[in-house]
Amino acid sequence: MSRPRKFEHILWVVVLAAFPLFSLAQSDIRNDVILAVSTREALFGSNEIDTEQSPSIPVWKKWITGWQGFSQLEVAYAYNDPAHFSKARLRNELSRSGQLNEYIKWKISGRFDYDAIYDLSNFYPGSVRRDQRQEFFIRENYVDISAGSFDFRLGRQHVVWGEMVGLFFADVASAKDMREFVLPDFDILRIPQWAVRAEYTHAESDFHAELLWIPIASFDKTGKPDGEFFPFSFPVAATFLNEDKSGRNIAHSNYGLRLSQLIDGWDISAFYYHSLDAAPTFFRVSGPTEPLVFQARHEPIDQAGLTFTKDLGTAVLKGELIYTDGRRLNVTRPAQMNGLVRQDTLDYVLGLDFNLPVETRMNLQFFQRIHLAHDPDVIPDEQESGASILLNSQLRQNLETQVLLIHSLNRSDWMLRPRLSWNFVKNWRMVLGADIFGGRSTGFFGRFDDSDRVYTEVRYTF
Repeated sequence: MSRPRKFEHILWVVVLAAFPLFSLAQSDIRNDVILAVSTREALFGSNEIDTEQSPSIPVWKKWITGWQGFSQLEVAYAYNDPAHFSKARLRNELSRSGQLNEYIKWKISGRFDYDAIYDLSNFYPGSVRRDQRQEFFIRENYVDISAGSFDFRLGRQHVVWGEMVGLFFADVASAKDMREFVLPDFDILRIPQWAVRAEYTHAESDFHAELLWIPIASFDKTGKPDGEFFPFSFPVAATFLNEDKSGRNIAHSNYGLRLSQLIDGWDISAFYYHSLDAAPTFFRVSGPTEPLVFQARHEPIDQAGLTFTKDLGTAVLKGELIYTDGRRLNVTRPAQMNGLVRQDTLDYVLGLDFNLPVETRMNLQFFQRIHLAHDPDVIPDEQESGASILLNSQLRQNLETQVLLIHSLNRSDWMLRPRLSWNFVKNWRMVLGADIFGGRSTGFFGRFDDSDRVYTEVRYTF
């Protein structure tokens, strides 16, 4: 498979296509409306200014001009042999929020992605083309109901219980689109869940409780085996059946509880979460002496965790600890039933955020996964350790540079991500960057060693 020469001429045509087809200007309305952000809005992670309550604006005009969103063009070029353009995606997201009265608010949103690379090139097989060429995403669509110290959110929503730099640890309730690994921005990568969420806040004691029920879970999107970022790697060749999602029903609901308390400047949260694992487990469905055949399935797991944040003055300390019960990993010995063994794990990560001179921020992280009752035939070591460093600097008012390096401490397995962001005019941003991987084919990053790429993004936000 080789890169078609016509890409050099087509690229400029695709760049022109990134110019938004419409611009629903709303700055005039938003400048006339000033609303205080209530504790309920802060609780649910929403600080959007609402235009529904301005009586001076006609209803029809509010509906036409009240939309928000973005259009973004993403172009990537994989430069390893065989070199090829790997992405020419136009991403469009549209959202709107409002309120019925003082106690009931709502939000609707959706996104449409189209990747022209699958029409302009025959590099990828048909299964990958059908999976990633175009897709409509139902994003957050929910209703918020407020009742004193209690708040309820019903509908499709993001549930973010933890967030560190570069990788996911305590963010156990989120499903993720992993078809590009962890390379997209987290707000793009996360998949909302259909959920019922109840929250209680006791402001006087800085106590917060959250109860979550996900009747029918969303799973990670992992792509196809012939794609560049398929999550499963094995020392020998294998084939894969279609993913089994038969357990995704109300009888196998996800549920969890999270409690938070502010104590002497320490923001501490503890949680318990029972779920069908959003990440797939690859069952071997072939016999011990037959060619390897796997099928992705989703098994129930239980997770308990702790997160904390503390402002130390010169730095901010963050940490997360997660125990996972019931997850199974693949083993290399042929005689093992299903090719899997149970491997309960303990994950933890510690991070420090520093503000340095010349408008520079540095983040340092150390993380480790401990496999309890470690089986010698699983691919990971008993203790898998890693570290990361992020440097972010504001070169000018509208120019920002960032470098992220994540490295395994067990082996030479790493990911390097330099990028330059330029806000060249109001509401417009251009990003130039690279995603570079290194390590062995069974490593966490090394399995994508052939997917090194340079990329550019142009985003218009309205």
